[in-house]
Amino acid sequence: MRKYGYVRVSSKDQNPGRQIEAMLEMGIGREDIYVDKISGKSFVRPAYYELLDSLKMGDMLYVKSIDRLGRNYQEILEEWHKIVKEMEANIIVLDMPLLNTTSGGGDLTGTFVADLVLQILAYVAETEHSFIKSRQAEGIALARKNGVHFGRKRIEVNDRFELLFSEWEKGKISARAAARNLHISYSTFYRRCKEYENKKGKNG
Repeated sequence: MRKYGYVRVSSKDQNPGRQIEAMLEMGIGREDIYVDKISGKSFVRPAYYELLDSLKMGDMLYVKSIDRLGRNYQEILEEWHKIVKEMEANIIVLDMPLLNTTSGGGDLTGTFVADLVLQILAYVAETEHSFIKSRQAEGIALARKNGVHFGRKRIEVNDRFELLFSEWEKGKISARAAARNLHISYSTFYRRCKEYENKKGKNG
């Protein structure tokens, strides 16, 4: 049985020192501590994949917190299953001992309890996420009902637009110049022109 530690920080600006120190305190050799410094957008983890190549059945993988294994609970559950079920190694979570697969004294109890706790955490996280999205949707619907508009304010057709449209149509002014005059992008100006032409066609 061998002890390994995995440390991840989200960017090069963050210092992995605290996590590394926690691993050393658990008696893990520095050569067995794998460190990834990655951005939140790209989740390519070369050190983690190298660690998995070294991990053997019965080995112990230490992480400071469960979120070191993935960006969300779906990823965490996938990695958990791979390490615990397929590779038959153990996971020790320093910040949450309930998730330690060795807490059952070497039998299946520890793994069962850890699996159960992790599933509950995943359920709570997903429920909370759905609840937040639902509340946000309700808030947006209520705000819209009360006349609040989201996104960029729409540039409505007015006398100033009609004058610039007429000059653009006659070739006296470019679309970009007209758009600058209205403080909008030229692509927005083109859309408003098309809408205006359609409106004139219906009224005509």
